[in-house]
Amino acid sequence: MLAGVAIDAVFGDPRRGHPVALFGRAAAALERRVYGDARPAGALYTALCVAPAALLGLAVSRTGHPVVRGILSAVATWSVLGGTTLGREGVAMAELLEAGDLAGARGRLSHLCGRDPSLLDASELARATVESIAENTSDAVVAPLFWGAVAGVPGLLAYRAVNTLDAMVGHHNARYERFGWASARLDDVANFVPARITGVLTVLGAPLSGGSARRAAAVLRRDGHRHPSPNAGRCESAFAGALDVTLGGTNVYGHRVEHRPEMGDGPRPSIGDIRRSVRLARAVGLAAAGLAVLAALRRARR
Repeated sequence: MLAGVAIDAVFGDPRRGHPVALFGRAAAALERRVYGDARPAGALYTALCVAPAALLGLAVSRTGHPVVRGILSAVATWSVLGGTTLGREGVAMAELLEAGDLAGARGRLSHLCGRDPSLLDASELARATVESIAENTSDAVVAPLFWGAVAGVPGLLAYRAVNTLDAMVGHHNARYERFGWASARLDDVANFVPARITGVLTVLGAPLSGGSARRAAAVLRRDGHRHPSPNAGRCESAFAGALDVTLGGTNVYGHRVEHRPEMGDGPRPSIGDIRRSVRLARAVGLAAAGLAVLAALRRARR
């Protein structure tokens, strides 16, 4: 696990042939075969995608030679982590906005989230970036490490499969409202504990971004439940308190408009808050890696 974290820290995501991208293409091909506008069809689809990932992880964990098993486990850990790439995308957005390149920043936003960037100004682009960094610190770092510590390589791969399916089909629209229900609910369950760990680690790391742990804890406690997602609000509210900004508001996704409750007491995020959020996310990721390794060692010694 430590080796996988280190590889991600140095290299980030591979530019070509990423295992998650390969899984996504296979899942998309399967969707075309089994799609039906009903929850049972979506549940079958979710099971057919997640079970092979878990079984592959089980095969890796039972590889006989410890060196081979260690190498495969490190590669599996690297393949499911996305913290380094998340930080790089945040820095890239900050650089574009600092240079006044709104067009470039709007084009780059798709690397972080699915909002329509066409009418967003610098402040709204900064808010979208900070919110995406907050939520994805849990999804791309804390949650996979948590499941790796709890269930080893099967946990790592199964979690990434679940989270990827949620991004693909877990949407509130005509096509996926019923078919994507199982994937979305399973993702909610898988992220329930990790999101709350992310919130606590964000509170503890608030001083590293120039914030107050007390304020972050207060905002997390007050606003964490207000988000439509049972998990994202814990991450975003903790980041809002730690950075002393206000997150939430109106978001546009294609033809769908969402009005989300505001979280935090400060001003709207500025361009400078993006770099602070990246610094905070990196601190949370390092703390999560340390905790995960300690938990995995304790589990292995039982």
